[in-house]
Amino acid sequence: MNNPKQIFTQEGYDKIVSEIEERETTTRTKIADEIEKARQQGDLSENAAYKASIEAKEFNENRINQLRELLANAEVSSNSFSGVVDLGRKVTIQKVDGGGDIEYIIVGHNEANPTERKISLDSPLGKSLSGKKKGDKVIVNTPGGSVEFVIKNIK
Repeated sequence: MNNPKQIFTQEGYDKIVSEIEERETTTRTKIADEIEKARQQGDLSENAAYKASIEAKEFNENRINQLRELLANAEVSSNSFSGVVDLGRKVTIQKVDGGGDIEYIIVGHNEANPTERKISLDSPLGKSLSGKKKGDKVIVNTPGGSVEFVIKNIK
């Protein structure tokens, strides 16, 4: 299967590499210790701690494989600033009809996290902002109707 490239900021890429390292070292060792302690308790067929440890091991290994697959298809954004909204940029916008400034960081879809104000370049707002310059106005279609924003700043 030919998987499409996954675009990441350098920060997002580094975060995945760190998680893999953590899971392959610390987490694997911890799980192996838990399995050994559970084995020492005797009958494995009735041992809930053993079953839970084996499930944790399977989850950890599956997560490592998922992360490695992401990295195999990863492309890190060059992050050179051309004055337009692009991956890795911090964008300050404001509703045209009033309201305060809102700042977002534009990231790849695997890094999106609205609680951290990280929005995907593939999201409706991200698509509307992509390639635009400071002072440009964009219209974003939302479930509540169209909203117009002005780009106040790009970092």
